[in-house]
Amino acid sequence: MSYDILIFIHISSAIVLLGVGGGSAFYKFMADKSNNIDVIVHTNKMVVLADWLFTTPSAIVQPISGVLLMYTLDLSLFTPWVLTSILLYIFAGVLWLVAVYLQIKMKNLAIEAQKEKVSLGKSYFDLVFYWTWLGVVSFFAMGIIFYLMIFKY
Repeated sequence: MSYDILIFIHISSAIVLLGVGGGSAFYKFMADKSNNIDVIVHTNKMVVLADWLFTTPSAIVQPISGVLLMYTLDLSLFTPWVLTSILLYIFAGVLWLVAVYLQIKMKNLAIEAQKEKVSLGKSYFDLVFYWTWLGVVSFFAMGIIFYLMIFKY
């Protein structure tokens, strides 16, 4: 596969990864802030679905296209900016997996509260707090990866 095709795939999947993640975070934040259980349930369902349909495939494409680019450019895994990017990607990926687990828990708690016609409790908003910080830290890590990929430091 040519460099141009690989870099297009790599950049496109990065855009999807961060774009869907950022968009989902924004809509979930606004839904939770609304305190409207119907909006919260619907948004939580859509955030989980978006992760399965868009974020997961792009998260898989990223390392595959990255390794193919390394091979095409004859870069070593131990090139400092490459190794740092890989380690940050693994770190962000672990945070993302925990966040997905929390998203599913929040979705289930919201559905349960909706069915029982009760408001969301402290446990739901504690999960929102942790989910938010996982997202902030993983997005920051991804920002550093972008910097390293562009400037190769």
